[in-house]
Amino acid sequence: MTVNTAYAVHQIARPTGVPAASDFAYVSSPVPEPAPGTALVENLLLSVDPYHRGLMDGGEGGFELHAPLEGRTVGRVTASRDPGLAEGDLVFHRAGWRTHSLVTLGREGTRKLRGHEGVPLEAYLSILGGTGLTAYAALTRTAALREGEDLFVSAAAGGVGTATGHIARLLGARRIIGSAGSAAKVAHLTTALGFDAAFDYHDGPVGEQLAQAAAAHGGGIDVYVDNVGGDHLEGAIDSLREYGRIAWVGAISTYNGDRSPAAPRNLFEVVHKSLRLEGVLVRNHTNLQDELEDFLVPHLRSGRVGTDTTVFQGFDRTVEAFLGMLRGDNLGKMLVRVDG
Repeated sequence: MTVNTAYAVHQIARPTGVPAASDFAYVSSPVPEPAPGTALVENLLLSVDPYHRGLMDGGEGGFELHAPLEGRTVGRVTASRDPGLAEGDLVFHRAGWRTHSLVTLGREGTRKLRGHEGVPLEAYLSILGGTGLTAYAALTRTAALREGEDLFVSAAAGGVGTATGHIARLLGARRIIGSAGSAAKVAHLTTALGFDAAFDYHDGPVGEQLAQAAAAHGGGIDVYVDNVGGDHLEGAIDSLREYGRIAWVGAISTYNGDRSPAAPRNLFEVVHKSLRLEGVLVRNHTNLQDELEDFLVPHLRSGRVGTDTTVFQGFDRTVEAFLGMLRGDNLGKMLVRVDG
């Protein structure tokens, strides 16, 4: 890769089921010049996220073929004709999956980073980024977790899952249970991240394993943060106590197949138990960004909370990182460091 050349990942085919490397191409072009009102950003860190998979099917709001993809990104301004951005500013924006981007402050989520001393750059795309904001909104707004309540989070070793565990502990959750896809991830949850219990969903019916994990403290859970859907949602409904809350963030179980997951067989328990189920879209909670940072930055500085990231080195590994994330190869948030 040369200094005067920009590179971008293009989607060149619609995936059938699980995406393949052949569905993408790395495309070069000259580094763009900023027009009036824009700034040129050299990207430093890229985020690859589960939601990208749905956009790859096209349709309204989906990715176009043979065009740069998008994604959450942190970069540094190298030239600016935007009066709100100066050379050297660190910015968060969504024109990712490329080495260089043209951005405008305030458009499509572009904002200057507050640059908290002692906070690593990775935090701004993990615990302080969209994943952390999703977890924070799910717990404080959607589910309104209260001190002393018991929580279950699925895909707990992923980006949103690890952030949910950290934030729930800081909010005073009594018992935190997580599900994951391997024995190594289960061990990581209970040893490195301080979950009270965790289980591998491959080891048996999710509902039975959750009920067993929740048996302490009288059994049951009060809040479920759902990143999976399917049998995890059904199992959580069984274990939720009366007036329990479900914050539904994602449905990993459907990403590479049918987009219409079967309704849990016990869905009417939502009525019997007076449960509440509400979806969480992070774009509806961007007003909480400063609140999130004020809440978490002291704990990041003290080391009580970590960034929990898996980082691939080099822009040319972006597709590899994305496919690995879909397989569940990551612990925490999957990122790409552009200059590997």
